[in-house]
Amino acid sequence: MGRGICILGELPLSSEGASLRMLNDRLKLKNIGPLTEADIEFGDLTILAGPQATGKSIFLQFLKLILDASPILGFLNEHGLNWHRNIKDFLELYLGEGTGSIWQPRQSQILWRGSQIDLETFIKSRKQRGSEKSFLIPAQRVMAFSRDGWFRPFNDYRTGDPFSVRDFSEKLRRLMESGGGRHGAIYPQARKLRTEIRDLISKTIFGDFQLELDQTGPQKRVVLRGHDTQIPYMVWSAGQREFVPLLLGLYCLLPSAGPMHLDSVKWVMIEELEAGLHPKAIAAMFFIVLELMWRGYKVCLSTHSTQVLDLVWAFRNLRDHHADPERVLSIFDVKCTPCTMKLARAALAKVAKVYYFDPQSRTTHDISLLDPAASEIAEAGWGGLTELSGRLADTVADAAAATRVI
Repeated sequence: MGRGICILGELPLSSEGASLRMLNDRLKLKNIGPLTEADIEFGDLTILAGPQATGKSIFLQFLKLILDASPILGFLNEHGLNWHRNIKDFLELYLGEGTGSIWQPRQSQILWRGSQIDLETFIKSRKQRGSEKSFLIPAQRVMAFSRDGWFRPFNDYRTGDPFSVRDFSEKLRRLMESGGGRHGAIYPQARKLRTEIRDLISKTIFGDFQLELDQTGPQKRVVLRGHDTQIPYMVWSAGQREFVPLLLGLYCLLPSAGPMHLDSVKWVMIEELEAGLHPKAIAAMFFIVLELMWRGYKVCLSTHSTQVLDLVWAFRNLRDHHADPERVLSIFDVKCTPCTMKLARAALAKVAKVYYFDPQSRTTHDISLLDPAASEIAEAGWGGLTELSGRLADTVADAAAATRVI
């Protein structure tokens, strides 16, 4: 192995490699799909913003690949999938059908903590062991459900479907099969999530309904129950369909007792946390992000929501002004308790980073300051998320001025 090169799933063994482990977590992708260069140094919370098809999802999937190379390789092999030791075939299995061409030999590069990773060597390696270090909740999480309202196993998907979707669905199926709804009630459960979090979720997403496991028919299914009626999956609102797989993923990540983490997992990646949710529900979800960070997870979010960046901006300013943790709780309309104050204090001590995926330059920009007066449009426009509202305001102001002149 050459200097500065490591195989995915292995730690560098040289003294140089040992020093690299002390560097900040930083991932750089070059010439991969829509990305000419994406250079991200991670904080406790890292936000990826930008239009569709700019590479945010690909970036997160490569991050997971770096962290969990060996278990991914072993899981594919366990399910009888063969990539013929070929990069294109491997990417078609991992990222999904049609993605094999995003890797350009002699041009594409992956650098992790300053060390270049040899992807070709990795896919030819026979090492297929190790525990997962990350948990990825994909944007296509609604695909985890069948039309009957149960969770699809890994092999229920086409081989061309993304690994992240198939893997997440399989995790939820195993959770439910191992007793996730053994006594009927899935949500709320007294020992699942903090009381304050359950209250937020009930107010903003479920209302008077609760989530239950229905075993009365030949097929087990997840239903909503309330007002003396039972509502099957296909009748749920779009927000409820998006949220339930996310909720169950959080059940995995937030053990009710014992360890702070899910097994060896230290990284949590959530794509489009806001999908299908009302603004109050988005705020509730962000409060859960505080819980994840308090437990020591590094959290990465991809988003198209101005509200997510509003919350990050508020936290940055509260932190800079050494604000009282009670002000954090007032954002979420949450009562001050010893538990919630603990989360708020932890949140104010964390570092958040925000990156814009630019479709023109096909690169990333660090816009972590989120300064609306910044000279760089990427930062002033919060990665393009506030540009439309700004243009609307300017248009209405111009029209009003023209009317006054007449």
